[in-house]
Amino acid sequence: MPKGAFSHTLWCGDKGFLAGKTLLLYSEQGLGDTIQFCRYIKMLTPHVQHIVFAVEKPLVHLMHSSLKGVECVIEKGKPLPAFDYHCSLLSLPYLFKTTLETIPSSHSYLYADVEKVSYWYNLLDKTKPKIGLVWSGSQTYKGDALRSIPLEKLLRHLPKGKFEYVCLQKEIRQSDQKAFESSSIRFFGKELDDFSNTAALCSLMDLVVSVDTSVAHLAAALGKKTLILLPFAPDWRWMLDRNDTPWYPSVKLLRQNAIGEWESVLAKLNRILINFES
Repeated sequence: MPKGAFSHTLWCGDKGFLAGKTLLLYSEQGLGDTIQFCRYIKMLTPHVQHIVFAVEKPLVHLMHSSLKGVECVIEKGKPLPAFDYHCSLLSLPYLFKTTLETIPSSHSYLYADVEKVSYWYNLLDKTKPKIGLVWSGSQTYKGDALRSIPLEKLLRHLPKGKFEYVCLQKEIRQSDQKAFESSSIRFFGKELDDFSNTAALCSLMDLVVSVDTSVAHLAAALGKKTLILLPFAPDWRWMLDRNDTPWYPSVKLLRQNAIGEWESVLAKLNRILINFES
C-alpha cells in the first residue's frame, strides 16, 4: 500500500488532526517488522477515534486478539472500510521522534489466545523444560544464506535428554530433512497456519532459540526468554557490540565473531542450555 495508492490524506504526525477521525495503518515490510512496530499503536489510541489496521493474512488473528484500541484488523488486499487518514506502520517511530531512550519497550505487548494455548499444552511433554527452535527463515529473503543455520550443525550443540525441543517453523528444508528425521524435535508443520497458533505454542516454551526471523520477534513480543543467533553483520535493529536490545527486554543476542562463523555462537548456546534452569 504505497503512499500513492490512496486519495485520502497522509497523516504526518499532528495528533490534533486525529480527534474524531479514523486512521488506516498498514504494514509495508516483513512480518517481523509488523510484530516489532505494532507496539506503537497504543501510543495512538488516546488521540484517534478509530484505527483500522491492514496486515498480511498470517497476522490477522494475532493482531485482532492482541491489540487494544484497534477497531478493525483486516487482511491486506481486502476491501477497506471508510477512513480519513492513512499512515504506514513503520513511519510511526519517525513520527513519534523515537530515540534509543524513548523506544516503547515493555516485557510483553502481544498475547496468545487462551483456547489455543490449552490445545498445545495437551500435546506437549509435561516432564521436561521446552525449548522452541527456529534455525532457518524464508529462502526468498536476500540475506537468508547468512542468517540461517544448517540443522545438522545446530543439533551437534543441543544437549540430549534434558529438554523437549519444539520446532516453531512451519517447514523443514529439504537440505535439513535427513538431520531432522534423526532428531527428536517435535514438528507440527501445517498446524502453525498463522501467527496466532505459533504464538500459542511459543507461549508454552521455557526458552526460544531463533535465528533472525519473524518468530524471534513474536517470542520477544510475548515476553518469552529468547536467544537470537545473529550473523556477523546483522540487521540494523540489533545494532553492534551488545548482547541485549532496547526493543525487547527478554532477549539475549548471540553474535558471530566473523562472517559465516557459527561455531562460537553455538558453543555459547550449548553452555547456556547446559546451565539452563526453567
